[in-house]
Parts: sequence; C-alpha cells; structure tokens
Amino acid sequence: MAVTSTLIRYEDPLEARERTALAGFLAGYSGNTRVSYTTDLRLFAGWCADSGIRLFGVRRAHLEIFARTMEQEGRMRSTVGLDRNELGAVLVQAGLGSPRDHAPISLLALNGLRISEALGADIDDVDIDRGHRTLKIVRKGGKQVTIPLAPRAARTLDLYIGERTSGPIFLGAAGGRMDRYAADRAVKRLARRAGITKRISPHSLRHSFITVALDAGVPLRDVQEAASHADPRTTMRYDLARQSLDRHATYIVAAFVAGAAR
Repeated sequence: MAVTSTLIRYEDPLEARERTALAGFLAGYSGNTRVSYTTDLRLFAGWCADSGIRLFGVRRAHLEIFARTMEQEGRMRSTVGLDRNELGAVLVQAGLGSPRDHAPISLLALNGLRISEALGADIDDVDIDRGHRTLKIVRKGGKQVTIPLAPRAARTLDLYIGERTSGPIFLGAAGGRMDRYAADRAVKRLARRAGITKRISPHSLRHSFITVALDAGVPLRDVQEAASHADPRTTMRYDLARQSLDRHATYIVAAFVAGAAR
C-alpha cells in the first residue's frame, strides 16, 4: 500500500484544487493547442513537485528558472525568447538588411504579432486612425482587430510596400504571399548575424515582445490585450480607456528596445 501511495504521488503531484485550476484553464482550449498546453503543464507540474514548489506559490522567478532548465535540456525551445539586448541586436541586423526582412521582424518584435497575423495582412489593411499608423489583422479564432504600429514598424512597412497599392504586404520569392517558412529562415538568419546561438523562430520574437513588455513595466492586462492571449481565468472587459491606442504596449516596447539597439 505504501508503494502504491508513493507511486500515485509521483505520477500526480497535484493537489485537488491545483488539478481543478488547471482543468479550468485547459477547458478554454481545444485541439492541438490544448494538447500542447497539457504537455507543457505536465512538465511544469512535475518540475514544481521536484523543486518542492506548490503551483499556487509560483512566482515569476520560478518560471524563469523553469524556462532555463527546459532550454538546457533541449525542450520547449519554441517558447524561449530573447532578452532586451538580444532583441535589440536582432533589430539592428534587420535594419542593416533589406526591408523584406526588416518589416516582418519589426511587426513580430515590436507589435508581438503571431506570424500568421503578420503574413495574412494586406496593403489595404494599413491605415491611419487619430494620428496613429494602424494595421488591421485577423486574430487567432477569426476576430478582426486594429492595432497601432510602432513608428519603426510603420516606416519599414512603407519602405517595403513602396509603390504597391494592393495585395499581400509580404511577398514570397514567387510573387505570392510569403509563407511562414520564409519568415522562419529570415529570423534564423538575422539571429546568426546578431551572434545569437539560441534556436529561435518567429514565435520567439512574439514571446520576447511579451517578456520585454513586462520588464518595461507594461501592466499585465495591457500585455495580455496586446498579445491577444485568451485566459479563461480572466474576463477581459474592453472599456474606453483600455481601447485607447495611446496606451498600446507597442510604443513602450519600441522605446525600451531602442535603448539597446543603438
């Protein structure tokens, strides 16, 4: 009986209330996303148990240690981002290259877009709203939103689009819409030029936007809104103040990273 009890605790280190909380979180997802999050949470729960940490006692420092541990073990590389200086270095290299590389990198790093959101945008989606350069994108789940562009991102988009007036913003080598594989190659190429040895992807730049935004002092709720993160534990209420383009996290991140990119 003692052996069985120990085995159960080893396989399922969670308390009942922790299992309930995680089940509630996962209930908001389906398909591959739910499978992926389930795997990540299982890894994290096991690490917490080995480290003597209860889930409700987790702090940001624990998450950073866990991320480094997973990276060292060769796991969860796609979720390991760049710090402020590394992100600045990638942007420097992007600025030294062609607008074709610079424009998507700026959207990923300074606006925190998903690669599908950036590549799915058309020239007609670029606009001006109350003095803000804006971009209309389709979020995960099909919701269409308008976001403000960081000044650097707006300038690089203008340079890249040039005299074109319609069609996809980002073009592939054959003239059609750029695919995620081309974007992935560009990110890896610029990272190598910046001297970064981490194995990164376009999602790494989105992840970096989120972590750098938090480091820069952007309120958590504003970061969640800017990144369009779904969280079943939090009901996102959009009041007039939170819809203001002036408060968007992209401006704070762009200024914060610029200090490292000079």
